[in-house]
Amino acid sequence: MKIDRFAARAIVLLTLLLLATAAASAAGGFKVVRRLPLGGEGGWDYILADAASHRLFVTRGTHVAVVDMRTDSVVGDIPNTAGVHGVALAPQLSRGFTSNGRDSSVTVFDLKTLATIASVKLPARNPDAIVYDPASGRVFTLNGGSGNATAIDARTSAIAGSVALGGRPEFAAVDGAGKLFVNLEDSSAIVAVDTRKLQVLARWPIAPGEEPSGLALDRAHGRLFSVCGNRKLVVVDAVKGAVIDTLPIGQGVDAVAWDATRALVFSSNGEGTLSVFHQDTPDRYSAVETATTERGARTLALDESTGTLYLPTADFGPPPPATPDRPHPRPSIVPGSFRVLVVKR
Repeated sequence: MKIDRFAARAIVLLTLLLLATAAASAAGGFKVVRRLPLGGEGGWDYILADAASHRLFVTRGTHVAVVDMRTDSVVGDIPNTAGVHGVALAPQLSRGFTSNGRDSSVTVFDLKTLATIASVKLPARNPDAIVYDPASGRVFTLNGGSGNATAIDARTSAIAGSVALGGRPEFAAVDGAGKLFVNLEDSSAIVAVDTRKLQVLARWPIAPGEEPSGLALDRAHGRLFSVCGNRKLVVVDAVKGAVIDTLPIGQGVDAVAWDATRALVFSSNGEGTLSVFHQDTPDRYSAVETATTERGARTLALDESTGTLYLPTADFGPPPPATPDRPHPRPSIVPGSFRVLVVKR
C-alpha cells in the first residue's frame, strides 16, 4: 500500500512538472521579427510604449521621436529636450513629460498634438527616470546628480517639493495607491516613498543584487522586479521588502518589463540577449528562455495590449579616448544606424 501511495504521488508530481514545462515552453519563442530604421544622430535612453494611443516614445538625446506602433512610422517629434532620459504620461490630463538631464528641466507636452506646453526648471541636477503617479497627481523625476526626487503637479506644472532618497536613483515604479518605489544604484537598495507626504517610508537592501537599474512592479501581487549589474534579477515583496527570489540574467542590463496579462518578466541585456521568466506563483518563477536580440539593446518597452517588445540599439565603433570625467567611455555610435528592434513570440 505504501508503494502504491508513493507511486501515485510520483505520478502527480511528474504530471505537474510536465505541465509546468509545457507552459514555460509555450511562453517561449521570442525573436526579432522586424527592425525600425529610425537613423539620426546621438544616443538614446528609455523607451515607452503607450498601448492606448498605439504610440512609441523613443528618446534621442535632444528630442523624442514618436512612432505609430500600428504602421511602424514616425508620426511626430518632441524637440528641445536636451539630454532627455525618459518620458512619463498622464493620460487623464492629456499631458506628457520628459526628463532632460543636460539642462535639468522637464518638458511638458500635449499628448494629442505633441506641442510643448511648458518647460519646468528643476532645483536638482541630472533628472534621469521620470514617472507619473495618478494617486497624488504628481510627476516624479529621479535626480541622479542630487540623490533625490522632485515632485511636479501634473496639472499646473508647479514644483510641489522634493524628497531625499539617500542614494543615487535609477528607475522607479508607482503602485497607483500613493507609493513610489525607487532603485538606488550606488547602495543596492529600494526605497519606498509616500507620494503625497513626500516622505521615505522604508529602505530595503536587495542583496545579492548589486547596482540595480531597471525596476518594474506587479501591482496585483505586490512584487517588485529589480534588474542588477551583477547579472541578477531580484524579486522583492513590495509590502515587507523581503527578497523573494533571485534569477540569473545577462550582462549589461538596463531595463525590465512585467507583462501582467501573460505573467512574464523580461530583462533586456546589452550583451544582446533577452531573459524571459514566467511567474508560476507570486513567489515562484521559472526560466522560459534566453532569446537573442542585438548588442546594445539594453532598454525596452512593452506594448501590454499585444505583448510586443521594443528594444532600441545601433551599430557601434571604437570608444573615444578616455578622459578624467569619462575614464571608461562607451563605444561610439555609427551615424545613421539607430534602430528599434520589434520582438514578438
